[in-house]
Amino acid sequence: MSDFKSLLFSHARRQLLVFMLLTGILATVPGATAIAAPASREVILATTTSTQDSGLLDVLIPMFESQTGYIVKTIAVGTGQALALGARGEADVLLCHAPAAEMELVKSGAATNRKLVMHNDFIIVGPADDPAGICGLKSAAEAFKKIAAAQAVFVSRGDDSGTHKKEKEIWAKAGVKPEGRWYQEAGAGMGQTLNITSEKQGYTLTDRATYLALKKRLGLKIFVQGDGALLNIYHVMQVNPRRFDKVNGPGGLAFVDFMVAESTQKVIASFGVKEYGEPLFFADAGKSEEDLGR
Repeated sequence: MSDFKSLLFSHARRQLLVFMLLTGILATVPGATAIAAPASREVILATTTSTQDSGLLDVLIPMFESQTGYIVKTIAVGTGQALALGARGEADVLLCHAPAAEMELVKSGAATNRKLVMHNDFIIVGPADDPAGICGLKSAAEAFKKIAAAQAVFVSRGDDSGTHKKEKEIWAKAGVKPEGRWYQEAGAGMGQTLNITSEKQGYTLTDRATYLALKKRLGLKIFVQGDGALLNIYHVMQVNPRRFDKVNGPGGLAFVDFMVAESTQKVIASFGVKEYGEPLFFADAGKSEEDLGR
């Protein structure tokens, strides 16, 4: 009987040892992997509407999903709203074009791993008859002054997007407080704002990519471009997984790495050339904003 008890005790000790190794002890050993639930395969991307309206995400997201096995849920809103989602930990990764506002989020600790991805530019478009007479102007601020003086219809995004932030910068530089019936706020994304502007035969500020993607159905022409103040820079960044427990840190990091990878940058650089005769974005991974003339 004593031999049986000894054998039973020995067996119980072995089972206990295995259980401890599989649960608690491995977690304390450097380099060991504890048993845990599989990481989420969904990555929530909060981004500006221009990356979606231009068609760029329709190309890039299937590439990312194919290469990594993650599934992307895209929330395309104004950059201000995208950054707000990041500040609340309600997205995993952000792709935006408002550098100053982005840096505020990074400094707050809500975002991390911010990297330069690409740029294009903003342009001022309007009706062919150009009632404000801005054709040929080199300064965006001067063009805005003339539009205000003529009280020609101007349609603003009015949505705290990166484009709206840039527009407000230009009005401030022009010394004009836009108000009155001529100044109309769409409260919409870039594609919809361009459609409204075309219907009203007014002026607006737009990123070049969205304008070119929709140009065939718009009654609008480019009047002002090339001003250094119109540079439009995009960065990608993770929402900080150390700040927010529910954020998919590995998924967000994978998307950041994907956006700056050489193969992705080549796709960005060639996007739009075949259809529009020019690239809609210029690939910038590895550069600094100073390299772009800022």
